[in-house]
Amino acid sequence: MPMPPIASEPAVRRVAAIVHGEDEQGTHRLLDTFARELLQRGHHVRGVVQKDADYSVLTGKRMSLLDLDSGCSYPISQDLGPGSTACCLDPAGVAAASVVLRRALAERPELVVVNRFGVLEAEGSGFAAELLALMADGVPVLTVVAPRFLAEWRAFTGDDADELPPQAEALHDWFTRVAERAR
Repeated sequence: MPMPPIASEPAVRRVAAIVHGEDEQGTHRLLDTFARELLQRGHHVRGVVQKDADYSVLTGKRMSLLDLDSGCSYPISQDLGPGSTACCLDPAGVAAASVVLRRALAERPELVVVNRFGVLEAEGSGFAAELLALMADGVPVLTVVAPRFLAEWRAFTGDDADELPPQAEALHDWFTRVAERAR
């Protein structure tokens, strides 16, 4: 008589995205807090988190990326002038910050945090090359994705990434499974 199949736990994926709802800035704060908690606990975490400064009619939204390791700030918004409604994201600032992810690839930390998979990455630029290199090398990656880019994210990852709710418990559970698998 054949043995019944043994139930196994679902595969642990080394790549995950927090799918944010309406509170995009809250999700970025969650990612930042999570990464800093791991660092405080002695985990080897690298990457960039997004910091949004205040908004004014004269300068628009001011955004920057912060290197979790060095504290270096990379401005990623450009002044488009008063009244502009265009996207103020500065691709040159994102390109400058990409050095953080390339350094992380060389270090092979326990986790690399990337502020977001957004419009640039969906088009194949921004941090796309660095994300692909990290994933190909098996380095765990956690990022943020907006619902409008989920189809592009799934295609980008070959549908081989976990999608997490913007909840601290979900992030900790995912990272615990990833860390246990690495041991």
